[in-house]
Amino acid sequence: MNLERMPNEEKLSLCRRYYLGGFAFLPFLWLVNVLWFFKEAFLKPAYTEQPQIKSYIKKSAMGLILWVAVLTTWITIFQHFRARWGEVGDYLSFTIPLGTA
Repeated sequence: MNLERMPNEEKLSLCRRYYLGGFAFLPFLWLVNVLWFFKEAFLKPAYTEQPQIKSYIKKSAMGLILWVAVLTTWITIFQHFRARWGEVGDYLSFTIPLGTA
């Protein structure tokens, strides 16, 4: 998709859709939103929709950072304590490793 060819109103609409889509447990949309619209929000000359796009980009970046922090924390805790959790740890595992840690 070429953002250069889109009218500013459509850019704002698309940016807003990606921002809202991230709340559907799809943080990848926030990453795409930040990568695609960063230039539009912070490096292009000012236009009327730009402050709203900036807001969506900042919120998308914060949401993405929060998701990465939570996911990293969960993965670390799970990997460290799965064997101690016994049966519960096994039920939470997609594949049950052989033996114990």
